[in-house]
Amino acid sequence: MRKLELHWQIILGMLGGVLFALAMVQFDWGPKMVSDWIKPFGNIFINSLKLIAVPLILASLIKGVSDLKDISKLSKMGGRTIGIYLITTVLAVSIGLAIVNIIKPGSSISEETRNELVENYKGDADSTISQANEQKESGPLQALEDLVPSNIFNAASDNGNMLQVIFFAIFFGIGLILIPAEQADPVKKFFDGFNEVILKLIDLIMLTAPYGVFALLAALVVESPSLDLFKALGWYSISVLLGLLLMIGVYILLVWVFTKRRPSFFINGISPAQLLAFSTSSSAATLPVTMERVEEHLGVEEEVASFVLPIGATINMDGTSLYQAVAAVFIAQAFGMDLSLGAQLGIIVTATLASIGSAAVPGAGMVMLVIVLAQAGIPEAGLALIFAVDRPLDMCRTVVNVTGDAAVSMMVAKSVDKLGEPKVKEWGDHYKSSK
Repeated sequence: MRKLELHWQIILGMLGGVLFALAMVQFDWGPKMVSDWIKPFGNIFINSLKLIAVPLILASLIKGVSDLKDISKLSKMGGRTIGIYLITTVLAVSIGLAIVNIIKPGSSISEETRNELVENYKGDADSTISQANEQKESGPLQALEDLVPSNIFNAASDNGNMLQVIFFAIFFGIGLILIPAEQADPVKKFFDGFNEVILKLIDLIMLTAPYGVFALLAALVVESPSLDLFKALGWYSISVLLGLLLMIGVYILLVWVFTKRRPSFFINGISPAQLLAFSTSSSAATLPVTMERVEEHLGVEEEVASFVLPIGATINMDGTSLYQAVAAVFIAQAFGMDLSLGAQLGIIVTATLASIGSAAVPGAGMVMLVIVLAQAGIPEAGLALIFAVDRPLDMCRTVVNVTGDAAVSMMVAKSVDKLGEPKVKEWGDHYKSSK
């Protein structure tokens, strides 16, 4: 009998958790049993995601930056590639923030439910208030000063200092590029292997996701059984999906304006990679097909595609960063927090930088969301609110990530005069030959 795909297992875990909790609340002893014996497994799952946040940033980002090979490539094609990736990521986060502030999905949660949530996570709320008071007393350039750590080991010991870890990883990667190749190779091989280990750890953690989701959903239902919370999750999902659709529209518009290629040409060319991205939730797993479609069906020369797309699979996570922005504000709204303009601008910066370090594998976006929440002073326990619908949204945002990689490769190719006519081949033949 064929084993169910992971996303189906997670969906079943979601449904099972809800049904189990609904059955337990019928008994007086049921809610306490869920809180004492089921909820801890959900907390363990969240902690395991937080556990690998720092090594994931270090491994993925150092590898991505060092793979640029030399600084000279940054002068033209590399500079344009990274510049466009950063611009589209900022656009994605901004779109997400605009939508979540207009729809306000978290505001539909009643005051009673909100009070229950705050009571359940009182420790996090107290910590948030303390951090807010510290920020009020800091100077205007404190954020810039805090970006550079005085001790990387101290920075890596607290997920709230993840921007410092990101700074160090980029700085370290540039250093690897600048030293002789024979001296850099052993270090690069170490981080290549280190990165593979981290990706495997994510695989192992995601195997437990159905059980973690079961526990999280069961605890969520018994602790806050009001229907308005599930209504809010529906509006949250709509907000994310609307943002992702708008982002795909932005890619189509950019391709049309900069390359003069029709929207139908772009979508028809990249659609098989989009479908694979949806089914795998992994930009890395989709990369071979993305490269084939971009080179053979979109007319990007191999020299550009082989440079732009692997970097994009590492640092260009527009769908993920958009989702992080929506999720962060939604959780803040659910906890009754009113984020200032400065805090939301901070989310733009943090989500943009965190997306650079997101591994191109399922579940990595949730790990990066921990960073965004911690940096914005939003209770990390709010992850329990959104994980129920994370897997389907993960599949959708991976489609946006892959689409963005393809769009940027076409724009970069056009800018360096490397965009020609497509060499159309049957994708099925290429896929079979590459097996």
